[in-house]
Amino acid sequence: MKFRIAAILAATVLLGGQKAPEKIENRSFTECPECPQMVGIPAGKFLMGSPAQEPGRFDSEGPQHVVTVKAFALAKYPVTSEEFLNFLGATGYQPKPCNPLLGLGWKQLHRGQAATPTDVEPPRWPAVCLDWKDAEAFIAWINTRARAARPEIGARNPYRLPSEAEWEYAARAGTNTSRWWGDGIGGGHANCNGCGSQWDNRLLGRVDAFETNAFGLSGMLGNAWEWTADCWHPSYLGAPTDGRAWTDNACTRHAIRGGAWNNIPIFVRSAARAAAAQNGAERDYDYSTLTGFRIARDLP
Repeated sequence: MKFRIAAILAATVLLGGQKAPEKIENRSFTECPECPQMVGIPAGKFLMGSPAQEPGRFDSEGPQHVVTVKAFALAKYPVTSEEFLNFLGATGYQPKPCNPLLGLGWKQLHRGQAATPTDVEPPRWPAVCLDWKDAEAFIAWINTRARAARPEIGARNPYRLPSEAEWEYAARAGTNTSRWWGDGIGGGHANCNGCGSQWDNRLLGRVDAFETNAFGLSGMLGNAWEWTADCWHPSYLGAPTDGRAWTDNACTRHAIRGGAWNNIPIFVRSAARAAAAQNGAERDYDYSTLTGFRIARDLP
């Protein structure tokens, strides 16, 4: 385990080219039974945001700026329904409904058992209908399980949400095109309203339904939005250039990334971003019902 994590630090990715690089193999690890499968992401620099001529571009995606990212690990998949149910059963945590008007939300049934927002939900769907605080609660639990499995972690909390910069760097995987597979949406690369998958604009797909990018990550674009650690800012003016999360003292909205199964393709781009209230406020029902997360981990 120590050798594998340390080896991740040896590679560096520079500003991406037009084509996706060859895939980086054998950089995955899992360090506790409840921990998601993690993939080591090498350190590097990239151009964050989108150029003015990118089709579908929003003003919030600029100005483009070079960001230096330290090596870190990111979950291969978003947290699944099965993984989130295990967390609820182990802790008794009760998320708030993501849409109280429809009664949509995760439910505690009785001790040790919980239910998904929909009656029949495949275990490998991404867990959605989750707000930012739900993601933080799950991550706190994963940190306790990781420390129990690996005492050398000590009192640290290595697991966390990724920063926006880390998320985009990982989604691009060394490319500077609109999507890791190219500029066009193509067909069968993701799940959205016009992505050419069997789930388009109907329902979620499995977290492992599509080919991985060059970093070995699955489902970074489409299917479900993903929370990041950053507070929402309407542009990158003043943004950090070292890959850390951009946070504020009074933060009620966070940046989400990736797009969802019912979004048109302009939202399914590496640079696309949106704002969502961290507590599932009424104005964000559309986002809160479609948002999940994947977790990051600090490396030595």
